[in-house]
Amino acid sequence: MDIFKIFPIEAAHRLPNVPAGHKCARLHGHSFRVEVHVRGELDPTLGWVMDFADLKRAFEPVFEQLDHRYLNDVPGLDNPTSEVLAQWIWRALKPSVPLLHRIVVHETCTAGCSYAGPGPGL
Repeated sequence: MDIFKIFPIEAAHRLPNVPAGHKCARLHGHSFRVEVHVRGELDPTLGWVMDFADLKRAFEPVFEQLDHRYLNDVPGLDNPTSEVLAQWIWRALKPSVPLLHRIVVHETCTAGCSYAGPGPGL
């Protein structure tokens, strides 16, 4: 069974490694939408995989580090692409959410990325 919770994050960033003149090299902001997906067995007594309140509580420290921030200033996000952000969120959440299955970052209404953790042996 897969469940997910969506967290809206407002943040600014710039991409320092793009070619000269690229529009994303300029400071700009996004209304990011982060989906946190959890996969596990349905508890026959409770009728759920995980309490959504527990997932929200686990995400709170991540939210505080990202929301209304300049992402380039967040340690580990000096090149804050959606892909790097998804990996960063994964690493931050995995210790407290062992059933974490996927992070989806929507950078705009039409673009984003999905990350399901490091591959075997990584």
